[in-house]
Amino acid sequence: MIKGFGGIFWRTKNLEATKKWYSEVLKIEINNWNGTVIKPELGNETIFSFFTENDDYFPTEQQVMLNFQVYDLNETIQHLEQIGIPLAKKKEVSDFGKFVWIEDPDGRLIELWEK
Repeated sequence: MIKGFGGIFWRTKNLEATKKWYSEVLKIEINNWNGTVIKPELGNETIFSFFTENDDYFPTEQQVMLNFQVYDLNETIQHLEQIGIPLAKKKEVSDFGKFVWIEDPDGRLIELWEK
């Protein structure tokens, strides 16, 4: 029945600052309607997963965590360092891939993933 995700939507305290941050930090081209279309590529997948309310994988006060797949995590880390974005959690490697975490202007933890 479900074909795929139709979008991710949330509120922000400062729309212009948040749009600028996502554009500069994650290189997501934000259009004048305050969003963008990210088209899936072959081999790319979207994971839909639940966590218990007390699971500490991401902050318990944060109801939703964004996870973006990246082509090359080391290159992404270099970009973040060059523009002064600190990692909220250092690089981790597991059977699921490589991960780092950063925070957006609203303090929302974002996971960056290379599989």
